Amino acid sequence: MVPLPGVDMKKGIHPNYREVVFQDASANFAFLTRSTIKTNETIKWVDGKEYPLVRLDISSASHPFFTGKMKFIDTTGRVEKFQRKYGWDKRKKGAKE
Repeated sequence: MVPLPGVDMKKGIHPNYREVVFQDASANFAFLTRSTIKTNETIKWVDGKEYPLVRLDISSASHPFFTGKMKFIDTTGRVEKFQRKYGWDKRKKGAKE
């Protein structure tokens, strides 16, 4: 961390802010950023240096919102099932006749 000129910070109260690799195993995707997260794992990055590693369950590379591969729920089927269950489909037909 590069200190700002003329700014003194209190010693011993700030977390260790360092470069960390976050890895999404499901999408085979990793990125290097800075964080204060604590981890015991390390990984060798493309620049040849070793960085702390944080494994992720989901990231922008695997989340359906960002990938565009969203699963749409069949709401029409659910509505029709509800209508059949409670006899609403008969009400609709009776009103049209």
